[in-house]
Amino acid sequence: MTKFSISSTLRMPSGYDIPILGYGVYQTPAAIAAEVVSHALKVGYRHVDSAVAYRNEAPSAEGLKKSGVARDQLFFTTKIPPRQMNYDNAKKHIENSLNETGFDYIDLYLLHSPYGGREGRIGAWKALVEGVEAGKIRSIGVSNFGVHHLEELETYIQTTDEKEGKGKGGILSVNQIELHPWLARKDIVDWCTKRGVILEAYSPIVRATKGEDPLLLSLAKKHNKTTSQILLRWSLQKGFVPLPKSVTPSRMEENAQIFDFELSNEDMKTLDLGDDQPLFPKHFYNRK
Repeated sequence: MTKFSISSTLRMPSGYDIPILGYGVYQTPAAIAAEVVSHALKVGYRHVDSAVAYRNEAPSAEGLKKSGVARDQLFFTTKIPPRQMNYDNAKKHIENSLNETGFDYIDLYLLHSPYGGREGRIGAWKALVEGVEAGKIRSIGVSNFGVHHLEELETYIQTTDEKEGKGKGGILSVNQIELHPWLARKDIVDWCTKRGVILEAYSPIVRATKGEDPLLLSLAKKHNKTTSQILLRWSLQKGFVPLPKSVTPSRMEENAQIFDFELSNEDMKTLDLGDDQPLFPKHFYNRK
C-alpha cells in the first residue's frame, strides 16, 4: 500500500512542504468558520484553503490559532480576488491578509483566476513575488489557470530570470483547479506534472453530485468506504492535493479517513472517464 497519512506532505518547487489533504472553506460563513476550522484541526487537518473572496480569512485563521498547534505545523492559503487582478490591488490584499489573519507570513498565496488580461495577471504575480522576497509569503501559485495562462506566466518567469537573475521572476509552486474523474484536465495536469507544479484539486467529490454513480458505488462496496472517500483516495493516488469542504463534523471526519486503504491499478483505470465536463465555468480556463 502507498503509505500516506493525514500528516504527509509534498515538496513544492519553492522548497516548502504542503500537506497532502486540505480543508476548504469556500462558502463557509464567517460566523462559523473559526468553529469548523478548529474542529478540522482536531480531526488532524493541518492545511486550510481560504481566499479573500470567501470573506472568512480572519475567522479561519482564528480557528487555526485556537487549535494550539504550532504555527510551523499549520498551512494557510489565501488568494487575490478574481476581479482585483493587478499589481496595486494585489499589494494591498497581501498586506490586508496579514492584518486579517494576524500571521507573520502566508504559507501559500494564489492568483484566484486568470482575470485581468495579461497585464493584470503579470502585475498581480509581481506583487506576489515581492511578497515572497519580503518574507510575507512563503510560496506562490495560481488557480483556474489553463495551459495558455500557465505558458504566459512561465515565459514571464523565464524572461525575468534571464534579465534579473534566477528566481527574480518568482517560483510557480501550485495550480489549484477543479479536478475529479469527470474533469481530469489531462492538458493542465500534464503541463504541471512535467514541471513539478503541485496540483490542488477543488470540488474533489464533485459537489456531492455523484453519490449514486454505479462505478463509485461498486468501488465503495469493494473497499467498504463511502463514494466520497473513493474520490478523495483517487485524488491522492493521482498525486493531487484534494481540498474537500464540509461544515458537518461527521463529514469532515469521514473525508479524513482515506489513509487505510488503496485503490488498485484496475480501480484507478475504472475511474479514468475522460469526460472533462467542468462544473466550474469553462471561461476561467479559456479567458484571454
